[in-house]
Amino acid sequence: MRHPHPDDNEALPEVHKRTGLAQLASDDFSLLAAMGGPRGIAEAIVPSLLFLVVYVATEAMSAAIWAGVGSAALLLVIRLVQRIDLTPALGGAFAVAVSAIWAWRTGVAANWFVWGIIANGGYLAVLLISILARWPLIGVIVAALQGSGQGWRSDPDVRRRYYLATWLWCGLFALRLVVKLPLYFADNVRLLGIASLAMGPFLFAIVAWMTWMLCRKPSQTITLDQH
Repeated sequence: MRHPHPDDNEALPEVHKRTGLAQLASDDFSLLAAMGGPRGIAEAIVPSLLFLVVYVATEAMSAAIWAGVGSAALLLVIRLVQRIDLTPALGGAFAVAVSAIWAWRTGVAANWFVWGIIANGGYLAVLLISILARWPLIGVIVAALQGSGQGWRSDPDVRRRYYLATWLWCGLFALRLVVKLPLYFADNVRLLGIASLAMGPFLFAIVAWMTWMLCRKPSQTITLDQH
């Protein structure tokens, strides 16, 4: 469930220092921070967006791949120049590299997006296994982020909330697969790319917010900070 992070800036309020799933431990919830902030959003969508735009405009596989890989590399260089931790961006860079190699070796543009499909299938499988094992993964993650330990399993209400939150994430990954797989097998690069971008960081942040609403501590507010 990897999502990139914004700049490490001590001047930012606490709600913005937590990004991605770490927002689940915040007192207030920020959609922007859950998506990784402006930098995180750019790192998540720009490479695939440029690949899609260049491919649709030119139908030139090489140019599209270079546009995607080049933008990912440029974003990493910017981090280096600004002396910002590279770690949050490495997962995305790896995904771009795999996507580029897969598309280039097969000569199939739709394969640029196949890594995302595989990853979503993997996430869904792990979540379903955790439910079957009676250790709903989102509950484990939320409890760890909140520092509340794993005693939640003895609380029926909290356990129910964690199961429901885990099912929410199952729904997210299942929805992505239901939408993307037919487009992939139809080799519809244009719609597959649009679906991948549209169901990316923003949908992730919405489900994270719903999870936060379900699982927040009693002391947490219900203010939704989007700035």
